[in-house]
Amino acid sequence: MAQCGIREFDAKLMLARNLPKYSSEQFSVNGKLVLVTPETDLKKLGKEKGQEWLNDSKLVVKPDQLFGKRGKHGLILLNADLKGAVKFIEDRMNKQCTVGKTTGTLTHFLIEPFVPHDKEYYVTISTERNNDVIFFSTQGGVDVEENWASVVKIEVPVGAEIEKIDVEGKLKIPAGEKKKVASFIRALYKFFVEFGFTFFEINPATIVGDLVVPLDVVARVDDAAAFECEEKWGALEFPPAFGLALSKEEQFIQSLDEKSGASLKLTLLNPNGRVWTLVAGGGASVIYADTIVDLGFGGELANYGEYSGDPNTEETYQYAKTVLDLMTRKKHVKGKVLLIGGGIANFTDVANTFKGIIQALREFKDKLKENNVRIFVRRGGPNYEVGLKLMKALGAELGVPIQVFGPETHMTKIISLSLKKES
Repeated sequence: MAQCGIREFDAKLMLARNLPKYSSEQFSVNGKLVLVTPETDLKKLGKEKGQEWLNDSKLVVKPDQLFGKRGKHGLILLNADLKGAVKFIEDRMNKQCTVGKTTGTLTHFLIEPFVPHDKEYYVTISTERNNDVIFFSTQGGVDVEENWASVVKIEVPVGAEIEKIDVEGKLKIPAGEKKKVASFIRALYKFFVEFGFTFFEINPATIVGDLVVPLDVVARVDDAAAFECEEKWGALEFPPAFGLALSKEEQFIQSLDEKSGASLKLTLLNPNGRVWTLVAGGGASVIYADTIVDLGFGGELANYGEYSGDPNTEETYQYAKTVLDLMTRKKHVKGKVLLIGGGIANFTDVANTFKGIIQALREFKDKLKENNVRIFVRRGGPNYEVGLKLMKALGAELGVPIQVFGPETHMTKIISLSLKKES
């Protein structure tokens, strides 16, 4: 499972659209939210359809770029009018800012209504191997860690129904509040599960009548759940971590992904690493990366990514060419390893995707030899026999060592085979 952080704007918008359904219409969340980007015309704020509330509401403004402690760094504006909100953004847009030890450029800001409140709750749901874990406290806010004794822990075994968990019995709050708060926690948990979240924190939250106000939200989703949650997520963006600028190669693959019905992802971890991957499938990419790390070669893992969703030959060619270009720029005294792997595909035509990879490998024939690259291939699925036959013939044609394995070989076996001589 690969956890991907999402913007507070997206997390709150999804919550606003869906919490009523999961609470049998008991709770609602105000969906008045505006995300300001470098492309936003600040002069038009409040004039666009659906933004009229900006003109007569007190507002909160803060960066929305996957980092916390914004209040402690003077990056939250409270109880402001629209004019003040615009000035706050203008003064900071595209400016560098250091948070802790990380320096990045401020590019995205969230505007939402300012809500006066007395009570601040803390609620977090996260995933573990055997349980989902809910933490709750009536002492939410920036000092929740200092008040950790007030936090209660509720474990929900994977696959269990939240209705069968004694939520009320765990809560350390007045009896008159227990039923309402427990109902909110159950609804939030159902939303968490159905939308493929791995982490969802509201700190603080307040409840005004039946209106839930998530004042601050941090959320991550399981990107391997995209196949079943993509429609629910909508146009969900996965922004890079604050201070992490995408390389031109990562930007190129991102642009391919945005134009394709398939999934094409690339993250460059260590350009000087010896172990490179071309992995089909989001789940497989996680397994390959974990196995490489478990074998003690995490420091040599050069990239992380996937191609899946039946990309066409051209898309796979462009993806493979990008990885091969990065891999062959700098030689390593011990040579390099390229793992072309994946599980057993359900509908991806293995031969077609391999044709794109083979085209790229042919173009990099000389550089592959110069870098002493050894290639290990494992794949199964539609037309896998044809694809593996093409790969095997390619090794002889290029004079590059290519070992080929089918579904009879465990998916990660090629990793230990490729690295056993490296240790």
